[in-house]
Order: sequence, then C-alpha cells, then structure tokens
Amino acid sequence: MKITVITLFPEMFRGVFEFGPVKIAREKGLVDINFLNLKDFAETPKDVDDYPYGGGAGMVIKPEPIKKSLVAAGEGVRVLTTPKGRPFTQEIANTLSKEDHLIIFCGRYKGIDERVRDMFDYEISIGDYVLSGGEIPAMVIVDSVVRLLPGATSDVTSVLTDSYQSGILSEPQYTRPRVFEGKEVPEVLLSGNHKAIERFRRKEALRTTLLKRPDLLFKVKLSNEDLRLIVEILKEGGKDR
Repeated sequence: MKITVITLFPEMFRGVFEFGPVKIAREKGLVDINFLNLKDFAETPKDVDDYPYGGGAGMVIKPEPIKKSLVAAGEGVRVLTTPKGRPFTQEIANTLSKEDHLIIFCGRYKGIDERVRDMFDYEISIGDYVLSGGEIPAMVIVDSVVRLLPGATSDVTSVLTDSYQSGILSEPQYTRPRVFEGKEVPEVLLSGNHKAIERFRRKEALRTTLLKRPDLLFKVKLSNEDLRLIVEILKEGGKDR
C-alpha cells in the first residue's frame, strides 16, 4: 500500500509513524508513506492561500496548488480532512485499507476553494470539533488504516475483535493477577468452557455498548441471541458488572 500525505507542515509528522503497527508495516514494506509539501505547488510559499471572496475572517487555500499537488500525487483514492466531512468510522478504515494508494490532503484555515472539492473521493472528519489543521486527523486515519494491513500486527485476531469491528464496543478484558484489590476475574473466564466464555463475552460487549454508546445498537444488525442477552442485561438493571 502507498500513502501520500499532502500538507503545509510535513515536519509535524516527524516521528509519529515510528512506533507500533505503522512502524512494523513500514519496516516490512507493507506500506510506503510519502509527504508532499503544498507550498511546493504554489507560485511562492506565501501564495498558498488568500482572502475569501465576499469578505469575512480567515483565509482559504487556493485551488491551483491543490490541483497541482493532487496531480503530482498520482492515481489513488483522495481524502480531504475537513470538519465538514463524514465522521470517520471503522467501516471507512476497513474500506480504505483495501486501496493500493491513499492520498490524504490536510485541510487548513477556513477550508479549500469550493471549485476543487469534487476532486476528492472522501471528505473525512474525526469529530465534531475544530482543530488547527488536518494533520492530526491524517495521522489518525493512517494509523487506523495501516494497522489493518495483514502483517502489521502480530495477532490479526486481536485486530478483528477490536471495538467497532463488529459494530459495537468490545467486552471488558482481564489478565493476571486473578485477584486484584479484592476484585476477582469472572469465574466463567477460568472455566475452559469456550461456548460459555463466548456467550459471556458477547453479553458483556453488549452491556458495555448499552451503557456507554447505546446509539450503536440502533446501527448494527443484532441476532435473536443478542436480543435475548440485552433482555437479560435489562432485567439485571442494565448496570455495569
């Protein structure tokens, strides 16, 4: 996979991708991450943005350097990071991870000239708030996408069971010691009964989602067994364990 990031501040990415699955993927040759400086595609470094027509505060990135940088990046799926974009989800990350070349344009200032907006395949936001620029969202997208590449992590099963992969949050996790400050690991996890463990984990994942992100339950297809488990949770008062 190839990823090209177009940004006014490539230095912001220095060191960010030198850790975890992204580092592993780069070392294995699974992903090639490159950066293009938007200033290199303007007539002068200061000619990247201008005042908006009609007046108003802020600056707008000019269309010419945007188009030139996208052309220089080559063929690929083009992503614009912008507060106006659709919320970034695990589903989008899964889709983007299947692409050969991902081009991420980091938005800045009041945004981009509207006349080049149709050059992008995706407009993505990482939340309902405003950042100083699209560099941090680009980092989030790259990390989320690259860790899905086969070989980027040592345990692909762990990736596939992360929160949101199945549409809901993941269940609570436990490790040694068996007892910590009087709190014991649920007995079923020590039973060796894989069917019972699977049912427990699904129920607790549903419980966690019901308590923390109930909105997700309206977006995911629930099985009849899921509905039975939710009824059990509600009968228990819907409280955390």
